[in-house]
Amino acid sequence: MERLQLEFPEADLVHRHPLSVRIGDMNYGRHLGHDALISLLHEARAQAFVALGFREWDVAGHPSVVADLAVQYRAEAKWPDELEVETAIPLAEGRGFCVYQRLQRPVDKRTIAVARLNLVLLDLQSDKPVKVPDTLNAAVDAVKQRRND
Repeated sequence: MERLQLEFPEADLVHRHPLSVRIGDMNYGRHLGHDALISLLHEARAQAFVALGFREWDVAGHPSVVADLAVQYRAEAKWPDELEVETAIPLAEGRGFCVYQRLQRPVDKRTIAVARLNLVLLDLQSDKPVKVPDTLNAAVDAVKQRRND
């Protein structure tokens, strides 16, 4: 089976969030479980939205919803590993946008997993996707500009 390699877009980095593997995050294989990984990525994504000036349930008046998620595992993480999630958001067009996340263990610079999520913003009245507001792209661009200065 051929598999596409998810690449983390370094130029689109907007946030870094430290966290650690909790004992409850371990699965029967004694490493970070898939369900726990998704929860850790969610926490980091929510923090990235806050750093951009939004809440994930209120991005310029619209809640964000994960339309799909792809995860590729590169290494194991175990309790009590200290980790960091990097979040990258390329500029959005249309009715959806991508969020990339890379979970790393800083002590040995190992990448644990890379994820790509496609998100949509919903109109609360119709439950239909809306065009991504310019305010999101402006906030993302401002963070990238500050990082490059």
